Amino acid sequence: MSAATLLTPASTPATPDARPRGLVARADERSYVRVLVVLDTSILIIALLVGYVARFGDEEPSGSKIPYVLVAPGLVLAWLLSLKALGCYDDRVVGYGADEYRRVSSASLRLAGAIAIAGYIADVGVSRGFLGISFAVGTVGLEVTRFAARKRLHRARSRGAGWSRKVLVVGDTAHVLELVHTLRREPYAGYQVVGACIPDALLAPVAQRLGDVPVVGSFRGIPEAATAIGADTVAVTASGELTAARLRRLGWQLEGTGVDLVVAPALTDVAGPRIHTRPVAGLPLIHVEAPEFRGARKLVKGFVDRSASSLALALLLPLIVVIALAIKLDSRGPVLFRQVRVGRGGQEFGVFKFRTMVVNADTLLAELAARNETDGLMFKMRDDPRVTRVGRLLRKWSLDELPQLANVLLGQMSLVGPRPPLPSEVARYDGDVARRLLVKPGMTGLWQVSGRSDLSWEDGIRLDLYYVENWSLAADLTILWKTFGAVMNSRGAY
Repeated sequence: MSAATLLTPASTPATPDARPRGLVARADERSYVRVLVVLDTSILIIALLVGYVARFGDEEPSGSKIPYVLVAPGLVLAWLLSLKALGCYDDRVVGYGADEYRRVSSASLRLAGAIAIAGYIADVGVSRGFLGISFAVGTVGLEVTRFAARKRLHRARSRGAGWSRKVLVVGDTAHVLELVHTLRREPYAGYQVVGACIPDALLAPVAQRLGDVPVVGSFRGIPEAATAIGADTVAVTASGELTAARLRRLGWQLEGTGVDLVVAPALTDVAGPRIHTRPVAGLPLIHVEAPEFRGARKLVKGFVDRSASSLALALLLPLIVVIALAIKLDSRGPVLFRQVRVGRGGQEFGVFKFRTMVVNADTLLAELAARNETDGLMFKMRDDPRVTRVGRLLRKWSLDELPQLANVLLGQMSLVGPRPPLPSEVARYDGDVARRLLVKPGMTGLWQVSGRSDLSWEDGIRLDLYYVENWSLAADLTILWKTFGAVMNSRGAY
């Protein structure tokens, strides 16, 4: 069935008067930015108070040519202006991605450097201890409040509320559907599709829908369609009719309308650090760097894995002993369960886990195969009768995976990586899925912080391949941080 057959007559008008919705979105955006400004100002005032008290206590400061009662407000104002200058309140930055955090840190560090240089040249005598403590507390505080504000925004967006961009998608039907699916897969990113424009040849005289997205026009009237449905963003995806000249003309038509133009390339699941745009002969060519599977960063990752796993094993030893006793008292059988998994390069190894099932669990699997609740190559069911009482508790809090710290220490696994597959799964891999074996499997990964067993097989593989192609030490730290939240929520743990 061709993509064109997915076009269906709309049961409701395809071009409702959605202008108020666009105005509300802009108002919500401005309200969110105002909240950020208030939060940032509060944090900076607190940071300066902490710096003052920590440095001087009850003493009267001396040696400064400028009284601190003037230094503090001036520093708050300069800090806010620095945040503004580096785009920390830009709607294209706030609410999603790591760039917001990088800009906040950069603005703080640049201001600290500028004040240090200016203070040395002018010899104003402001305490370096006061400035150092204030900037340290303020920078950390700004990052934490941004994180908290973002999480609240993401929860609101996932419920269909909160500030989101209203997107008009433009392109061929197949590419429009793919982009719509991608944007809806992560609603917390804040891109809400409100309509689509398709090639003129596919436009019918009656109202149409592409899936559940109303078709509001063709390529001839994109600006008018965006205005009609209150869209504040036009996302252009692939289409043979959208030539370079036509796309450039669309950019001119959107100038001064307040509608942003976004071009979605066919290349997906590539992280920002690997992408570089270089203008060549007037064309913005996208250069994509090859994934890195060896080198100095890999050595650092291995060192961090082994150091962290050895420290964790030492700190968690009392908990491990308690869990071992509980398993032994709860059911017959060994404490540890060793299962053959496949690691980097297809090498098999024995992964260690606390036993959470009855001893003859493997022999009972055939009887339960028809009750599998997942697609793909894995077997999962929420109320698996093979799981013991202690095992359910261990799985809920992911405590059954603690022995895998030994696998990390032995160099067979990493703290962060793709899920370690079974040999039976690997035997059925195709060429694309086999790329998961280019890196070490991990105790946690994108699959775990994104839903674990609640994910479909396809989504789990997509996340694993994304990690393989785009891993970084910073991303590993982020995933480890998110793992604590995923474990506390027990989402997808069964």
